Amino acid sequence: MTDLLHRLRDAVAAHPERPAVLAGTACLDFAELDLRTAALARALRAHGVRRGDRVGVHLARTADLPVALLAVWRAGAAYVPLDPAYPAERLAFMAADARLAALISTDGLPAAQGVPVLRPDAAGPDTAAGSDLPEAADPLDPAYVIYTSGSTGLPKGVEVPRGAVAALVEALEATGAYRAEPGVVGWNASVSFDASVQQWARICRGDTVLVIGDEDRADPARVAALLAEHAVTDLDLTPSHWELLREPLTGARVPRLFMGGEPVPEHTWRELADGGIDALNLYGPTECTVDAVTAPISGPGPHLGEPLPGVRLHLLDEKLAPVADGAVGELYLAGPGLAHGYPGRPGLTAGRFVADPTAPGERMYRTGDQARRGEGGRLEYVGRVDRQVKLRGYRIELGEVEHALARLEGVQAAAVTVHEPAPGDRRLIGYVTGAATAAELTERLRATLPAHLVPSAITVLDAMPLTPNGKVDHAALPAPAPAAEEAPAEGADGLAEQVAEVWRTVLGLTGVTPTDDFFSLGGHSLAALRVVHLLRRRLGIELQLRHLLDSADLAAFTATVGKAVEAGTAAPRPALTARPRVSGA
Repeated sequence: MTDLLHRLRDAVAAHPERPAVLAGTACLDFAELDLRTAALARALRAHGVRRGDRVGVHLARTADLPVALLAVWRAGAAYVPLDPAYPAERLAFMAADARLAALISTDGLPAAQGVPVLRPDAAGPDTAAGSDLPEAADPLDPAYVIYTSGSTGLPKGVEVPRGAVAALVEALEATGAYRAEPGVVGWNASVSFDASVQQWARICRGDTVLVIGDEDRADPARVAALLAEHAVTDLDLTPSHWELLREPLTGARVPRLFMGGEPVPEHTWRELADGGIDALNLYGPTECTVDAVTAPISGPGPHLGEPLPGVRLHLLDEKLAPVADGAVGELYLAGPGLAHGYPGRPGLTAGRFVADPTAPGERMYRTGDQARRGEGGRLEYVGRVDRQVKLRGYRIELGEVEHALARLEGVQAAAVTVHEPAPGDRRLIGYVTGAATAAELTERLRATLPAHLVPSAITVLDAMPLTPNGKVDHAALPAPAPAAEEAPAEGADGLAEQVAEVWRTVLGLTGVTPTDDFFSLGGHSLAALRVVHLLRRRLGIELQLRHLLDSADLAAFTATVGKAVEAGTAAPRPALTARPRVSGA
């Protein structure tokens, strides 16, 4: 396989003036990208970064981000994404655990004290472009360390080698998932989410990468407009995100969809398949470099598909023996995409990366996913063997959230489950015993955990239900109680009821009160987008996601909606037929 930096060098030589990175108003062609990454790589080396080191990347979603990632590779190091949206405590743990040799950031990071900090526009001793690739680069050299949820209460890093990323790109090319000609790729995933690798690394094969900024990602109408404006050919997203994009994309050209991060629901599969939309279902854990199994979303209902070239797939029982056709087994994966393991955690690595009985001397990864061969031999996802869940594309260990809850003052015992108040609307729900209130606990958790790990609701119980052997009986935990209904405040009109009704619909509640906070009721970013979208459509007003995020409670948000109604400004529909900025895509 060919190292991706060698492929990038070929792309720079083949079309230096072709756009490589689009981000907001910024546009870097391949020649400029070559200059900037070479300069930053030299600066990293000048600060002591060497082959195999780890470099933290703490940047917003601008053109600086892909420059930094490529420069780290060019310096021979591995990047460690440090999402600015994460709480300081989590960033501090990740930075210390990764043992960073340097940090690329525009504003520094208190958690990385004593580590050299470079700006993304830093220049080394010689700023000229060149073919300076890492000395003696090897496919086994680490490419990145991405942190995922850990069942022991702390996030764990997954170290992936350079050769595994190169093998992923070549495998997706071989299957036709990537077109032969250069395209325009919408980079939609967070850099802390491993799906991002499959998107941004396509620069190395000559594709143009459109970095969709945080503000744009939060607005489905704006995303749809960007896809049209830049003639995007490929977009990676979760099934949950498609639910928000489908309406803004009605009547527009839909790019090829790379759908992963969570199982594709039956209704979504049918909608895409019957609608003739070009879409792929992608499956693969972080430990196997993003994607290992693919299937076109067509024909019968949801299924995983077949392994990518080079990937070996096994369905095994508890004794590591193959299961019979139609029987449920645990899914094991092997091949060139396997990660090195979990840095600093040899025991955990040994427990998940085990010997492959079909290939002496090689390893396979125990995914924890259950699957079976269904009708026609189709590989079908069944569930998990443990308490790991996938919500809105994020891998979540319920044990990590329980540990975080149990550490809070006033909590005696904690448990976390997933509740589904409406089909497809799955939420984390926490349960505690002790003296603290749900509101206090939620506020404290937000200071320590990323938003996707904070339960939508927390219920305080007198005692935890137990199984006969004394363990928490998760199946017996009660459904979260709906918010109490409260009469509308004096002077409230039909608008207040309309806004409250939208909240109830989206959150799956029977009642809300004017003093309720959206996120304390179980709201999350995708749910907030649904609220804004519904009110825009129903009232014909201009409303932005920030209006909900900035509102202290339902009453404040209702007042904001009322001002928009009084202004009488119809919500503008973004143009979906603007002339593309990238030709020949």
